[in-house]
Amino acid sequence: MKQSEIFIAFLTIIRREIRRFMRIWPQTLLPPAITMTLYFAIFGNLIGERIGKMGGFSYMEYIVPGLIMMSIITNSYSNVSSSFFSAKFQHSIQELLVSPTPNWVVLMGYVLGGVARGLFVGLIVTLLSLFFTHLQVQNLFVTIIVVILTSVLFSLGGFVNAIFAKSFDDVSIVPTFILVPLTYLGGVFYSIDLLPDVWQQLSLLNPVLYMVNAFRFGILGVSDISVGWAMFIIMSFIVVLFSYSLYLLNRGQGIRN
Repeated sequence: MKQSEIFIAFLTIIRREIRRFMRIWPQTLLPPAITMTLYFAIFGNLIGERIGKMGGFSYMEYIVPGLIMMSIITNSYSNVSSSFFSAKFQHSIQELLVSPTPNWVVLMGYVLGGVARGLFVGLIVTLLSLFFTHLQVQNLFVTIIVVILTSVLFSLGGFVNAIFAKSFDDVSIVPTFILVPLTYLGGVFYSIDLLPDVWQQLSLLNPVLYMVNAFRFGILGVSDISVGWAMFIIMSFIVVLFSYSLYLLNRGQGIRN
């Protein structure tokens, strides 16, 4: 294919993915907005007043970056996993794969579709948080980079999940039993400095911890871990998952069987 044709195919996949989640916005955009509003009201306002300050900030200010990141993670992941599996289930993905479109274009198209939904939901949640607290971004560059990289990483994770999934139940297993626990234990609601030394060391094995803390540094200017190290961890996971996803796609894993 010519470069112009590859670019058109790439934009077509992204446009289709964006239209998909925008068309069913009551299922894709409204639920996370309602859920995060409840988190802000219950954990931030009601419980937060009794907890007091954390890391030099009010509890509401401290958890807002984590909650924004949590919404970005879950929506980036679920968009790609559900969309690609639906294409497999309906056998429409074969039409795309037998076309001259390179597999890396297909992969990047789905991934950026997930990134678009993650960023859109993240923006909605951020605007909602302003009704509960005041946010002042300390490092805009770190904030934007972390958000984009995290969306890419979990979009790739959703792609791998969709490739191996054999039913719609398989699509929900990973978010329920792996993604949610990692997110809740990733420092969204607390600082790992509050944990005993053993649990602090175990927490460092959780990749979500690095994303939440890097994003919190961008917003509040505080972090439990080195931001440079966090960036390295995130980008390393992206390289590994992208390579693995492309390998599975080239093999036709879960598609040609």
